[in-house]
Amino acid sequence: MAFDLAFIWAGIIAFAILIYVVLDGFDLGIGILFPVVKAEQDKDVMINSVAPVWDGNETWLVLGGGGLFAAFPLAYAVVMPALYMPIILMLLALIFRGVAFEYRWRTTRWKGVWDIAFAGGSTGAALMQGITLGALVQGIEITGRAYSGGWWDWLTPFSILTGVAVVTGYALLGATWLVMKTSDDLQDQMRRYSLYLAVALLGFILIVSLLTPFLDPVYFQRWFNLPGSILSGVVPALVALAAWHLFSGLKNHAHQAKPFLSALSLFVLCFVGIGISFYPHIVPPSLTIWQAAAPDASLEFTLVGTVILMPLILGYSAYAYWVFRGKVDPKEGYH
Repeated sequence: MAFDLAFIWAGIIAFAILIYVVLDGFDLGIGILFPVVKAEQDKDVMINSVAPVWDGNETWLVLGGGGLFAAFPLAYAVVMPALYMPIILMLLALIFRGVAFEYRWRTTRWKGVWDIAFAGGSTGAALMQGITLGALVQGIEITGRAYSGGWWDWLTPFSILTGVAVVTGYALLGATWLVMKTSDDLQDQMRRYSLYLAVALLGFILIVSLLTPFLDPVYFQRWFNLPGSILSGVVPALVALAAWHLFSGLKNHAHQAKPFLSALSLFVLCFVGIGISFYPHIVPPSLTIWQAAAPDASLEFTLVGTVILMPLILGYSAYAYWVFRGKVDPKEGYH
């Protein structure tokens, strides 16, 4: 039985990116929300809620980027020149955030500086991820087998819109995570913020969804011709259902995990919508999965290692979340 190795690898990379977004999204959201919290104890609780898992979450970013390089070298060679600036800025922001995460516990005099660095790194990384996504959705200009666009093609009103949307979405994930992991005043504050952020995110989803089909005729055709027209009704309906569960969970204080799970559902559905728009292209609007794939021998070799490693990564990630389940104790600290 012959397997479509390029398709399998595209699925692996898509899965890794989705897991990264939903996991690292909420801990970036913690940093985005940092400036709105004044009490030092509350800030400590916010960081303690993600301290055991935040660096493990970024494993999936490495897997997605490394997988793209190994399995789709042509796509990597096209995307990097086109999106070099936002990707480098994102990585620098993640580095700055990681350093701030560690150093703020080891100083008193400079703690405010590292708090700013933590919030700035988190917000900057989220913004650059959203801009990168918007630049991909609007399409990358390719001539032959190389990027042929300009240095600033990635920076457009649409990419800025998606950047702000991702910042808002990550903030919502962070706020609903804190609703689930904290109690008392901090939980009440995050429940209120979650309502405002949910309304803003749904507005961004609506605007981006309306604009995307008109960015390229291929997108319009996929969404408004069979079988895509069926999905153009199903996906928005599922988004509306997830939004209803989100708001109902936020209004009912007995539901503490429901808002977070509903917010994750919104991200998954948006990711599915992007996949519908992209497929079968890996770099829209012209480079398909099969055109960009490495030789089958390379795909087979790398797939063996990935099949072994992915269950291990999933296993230790699930174990970490299980061990540190439940509410954060304000009396316990990260050292």
